[in-house]
Amino acid sequence: MSTEPSPWWHPGIHADRRPLLLTRNRILAAFRGHFARHDFVEVEAAALQVSPGNEAHLSAFATEAILPDGRRETLYLHTSPEFACKKLLAAGEPRLFSLARVFRNRERGALHHPEFTMLEWYRAGETYDALMADCAVLLALAAETAGAKRLSFRGREVDPFAPFERLTLAEAFHRFAAIDLLATVSADGATDRDALADAVMTRGLRVAADDSWADLFSRVLVGLIEPHLGQGRPTILCEYPVSEAALARPSPRDPRVAERFELYACGVELANAFGELIDPEEQRRRFEAEMAEKARIYGERYPIDEDFLAALALMPEASGTALGFDRLVMLATAAPRIDDVIWTPVVRGQAR
Repeated sequence: MSTEPSPWWHPGIHADRRPLLLTRNRILAAFRGHFARHDFVEVEAAALQVSPGNEAHLSAFATEAILPDGRRETLYLHTSPEFACKKLLAAGEPRLFSLARVFRNRERGALHHPEFTMLEWYRAGETYDALMADCAVLLALAAETAGAKRLSFRGREVDPFAPFERLTLAEAFHRFAAIDLLATVSADGATDRDALADAVMTRGLRVAADDSWADLFSRVLVGLIEPHLGQGRPTILCEYPVSEAALARPSPRDPRVAERFELYACGVELANAFGELIDPEEQRRRFEAEMAEKARIYGERYPIDEDFLAALALMPEASGTALGFDRLVMLATAAPRIDDVIWTPVVRGQAR
């Protein structure tokens, strides 16, 4: 007798899921209305791209295009609409948002699905502090639309209408791990792996000989810090070390950190935001370093989107956010798994 759960399209299962899915639709409509009222243009980013993004730990789905002359070229399903949206900023769009279906390989679990919806929005000429205010509005709007007074996940709750806690990475490492994070980062952004390893070992966490500074940073963040974030009220975790900046610009206040923040509620990461880097040479250097790390860990690289780097030279000062829409719906509806708020989730492969 099969122990597999009934498929999502079974009438009994669908009847249980349908209220959550209809709430998803209402939140989606509310968000579109909000952005329209604030003069944002909705854009549609093509899912097929020459590069899926250049972060070491993001895995993409590759496909093959067959050209009219029979030649073949590799394309990728995007992991984010970010590159396309920034090209539109370079083209002259001042405020835009995208509700994009995005695709990430190697990801499956209560909070992960291989295909999901990413809400991204960008403000030309505005700082990333404006994005923090946007996040507060959207969390409150999602809860209000769902008729929820609290966001919840696995016994943890957050008041979505409460003022956000704002915490720097340095403050979080000190508070929850008793580690002086910035003591391991120099003024030019270089990191001291051995100093961080010594601190991590005092906290009882594993340190392997081949662990990089970034590996140790992530281990502390995931193991000792994230469980405390977004408890009772949402948390903005900001000022990431510049080595973890991704596509964010360095802070003018402290060159050791970048204008990057992540939003947490109920211990769940909901959004990732940048004061955008618009230096194409620095962005190329970061991409190449990330792909070298990807090759070291996974034995593969993704190409760099040269059009994207060319667009950065024309892009105005801007800030942008990527928010996991399905995760926010989960918290607003108290759903236990991301699959519960996706209309047609990908079925795990199984022999029949």
